[in-house]
Amino acid sequence: MSLVAVRGVYRQELAGVVAKEAILAMIVFMVVGAIAGWIADHLIRDSTERLFRARVRWYRKGMIEAGYIEPDPPQDQ
Repeated sequence: MSLVAVRGVYRQELAGVVAKEAILAMIVFMVVGAIAGWIADHLIRDSTERLFRARVRWYRKGMIEAGYIEPDPPQDQ
């Protein structure tokens, strides 16, 4: 927004025109930021879930090897 304002001063444009352009720039950056945030959220959730599931498998394997729990019976599919 400040770049739009500086450009408006440099070109000696009216404040109303500069304000409209600045608002448009803010809306564009809001949309881009929302899309980037959605992508980042999806990637982080997926990564966290995969790491959690791997950690649970590792823990269960260790507990089974130590004899503390019985392995799950195979499931018929």
